[in-house]
Amino acid sequence: MDLKDLFLNYQKHESQNVTFLGRVRSHRQGKAVSFLVLNDGTSLNDVQVVYKSEVEGFDKIKDARVSSIVEVYGEVIVTPRKPQPFEIQAKKLVLLDQAVEEYPLQKKEHSPEFLREIAHLRARTKTFQSIFRLRSSLAYAIHKFFQEQNYVYVNAPIITGNDAEGAGEAFVVTTREDGNYEEDFFGKKASLSVSGQLHGESYAQAFNKIYTFGPTFRAEDSNTSRHAAEFWMIEPEIAFIDLQKNLEIIESMVKFVINYVMENNLDELKFCEKNLEFGLIEKLTKVRDAKFQVCTYEEVINTLKIAVDEGHVFENNDIKFGTDLGSEHEKYICEVVYKGPTFIINYPKDIKAFYMKQNDDNKTVAASDLIVPGIGELVGGSQREDDFEKLIRRCKDMGVNIEELDWYNNLRKYGYYKSAGFGLGFERLVMYITGASNIRDVISFPRTPNNLLF
Repeated sequence: MDLKDLFLNYQKHESQNVTFLGRVRSHRQGKAVSFLVLNDGTSLNDVQVVYKSEVEGFDKIKDARVSSIVEVYGEVIVTPRKPQPFEIQAKKLVLLDQAVEEYPLQKKEHSPEFLREIAHLRARTKTFQSIFRLRSSLAYAIHKFFQEQNYVYVNAPIITGNDAEGAGEAFVVTTREDGNYEEDFFGKKASLSVSGQLHGESYAQAFNKIYTFGPTFRAEDSNTSRHAAEFWMIEPEIAFIDLQKNLEIIESMVKFVINYVMENNLDELKFCEKNLEFGLIEKLTKVRDAKFQVCTYEEVINTLKIAVDEGHVFENNDIKFGTDLGSEHEKYICEVVYKGPTFIINYPKDIKAFYMKQNDDNKTVAASDLIVPGIGELVGGSQREDDFEKLIRRCKDMGVNIEELDWYNNLRKYGYYKSAGFGLGFERLVMYITGASNIRDVISFPRTPNNLLF
């Protein structure tokens, strides 16, 4: 049996013999009694195995090192001691594989920097078992939310000829060294995708509601704690809706996934709260139970100006219409002003992407960012521009290649009423849910500048 089942049903197995395999976390030997602490990866909890010198297999098991693999046959003994409600009285122990003495994860504290250098082993620590089990549950919760509402899961291409953001920070995919892309594999310049949104929009026109969930890539030379060259994005797209409905979907999704992990991963959340972020569960509970506030970008600018006039100091105090809000501004709005999750809507069109719906004032677009206490921006979305002529003008104004996006722009000619959607950086969500402070610690094998160890 595995340890998760044993922890769930140990009372049923009291005084019964069980067999399981585990990896040694620690091994403490005494004169009369010795103790093995084992884990098989199915549970955050370890099991303590008690054995004496007369146990079958003693000659080999007495030398078992940390990370060795052991098969245990023994009796379940329920104990009043905490935190473990039971232990195993061993009757037979088999050392299946002996780890080397130089195994790097010994029973001591290890820095996150050191653990990133051994990313192939760090998942064996309780911190990373908690993070990645929560990551797994969050991915399932995302799929569950959309599937239960009849969204179609679409796999957007990873190799593309388009740069959805117009940022020019894409990785080139090529088989050549001379840059002659007309003779390359695809007959044109190709890149790794920075977003699945544009392709997702085309499928939303066929299925009404779709979502993508896949890897995206940015060739951004950034070494901050929030940036990685490879990360995952969730990008729903819904036909026939406007910005207001889009906000409702975002709020429902965020609350759904938080509630899911609170119901199914409380042990991991408690561990993260103890070791990564004090007050984590209370923070998540407040977001789950809150009514998300909505304010316009212009209202935010006015609020920030008043704050500066009253003596508040931001790193960027030059606040005016057209300022691209930083995380310090966003945190002030949601943590100080509204004291909870807040949507900022109707941004200046000059600081947003070409595909966003232009408002009647001709200076803003129907865009939204969800900002939450503790991290700032969590989700970004918009209503899409449905007017073909306006879209073409925006492309020209922003230097977007119209010919390359001919297929996308022409969707407006083939029956296009409204459409809206959003993007959620999955690692940003995992960081927020776990309390991890660095994106490198929520991706199994992080890809960052000058870092391709595995």
